[in-house]
Amino acid sequence: MEYLINVAYLSVYFAMFISYKRLILAEHDIIYTDCGVGIINALILGKVVSIGSIMRLGRWLDNKPLIWSTLSRSVIFTFLLANFNAIELTIRGYLSTHTSQGILDSLSHIGTAEYFGGSLIVFTSFIPFFAIKELSRVLGHKMVFDLFTKGRPIVKKG
Repeated sequence: MEYLINVAYLSVYFAMFISYKRLILAEHDIIYTDCGVGIINALILGKVVSIGSIMRLGRWLDNKPLIWSTLSRSVIFTFLLANFNAIELTIRGYLSTHTSQGILDSLSHIGTAEYFGGSLIVFTSFIPFFAIKELSRVLGHKMVFDLFTKGRPIVKKG
């Protein structure tokens, strides 16, 4: 179940990012066709996040304020995504050309402003993602789910 939630959340963010990229490029009469990549990345990264959770990545700050565990996990998983993205680009480059030059060409945009910008978007999308996960860990999944779906109980002051 956790995997499906991870994939659903990441799919929405990646779809928005790809849509934004597509609209910007369309203004310059450039057609962007890698629309399915967002779903594939969400499926892969959803599994990476699930495995990372099982491995307890970022859990050394569990007893600290939630902001620290949220931010540390956001950073850790952003780096994981960057590494998996590099692996994906390597495979794509090889499959398209079957040469080492094809691999180098596909990796050429790592370190560019576009790559850095994409990483920033992923990092900022991870902050609410891990904040809710951390709240669920502390308060319980049912309570957080009920807060989002049923509302808060009314507390009378006084």
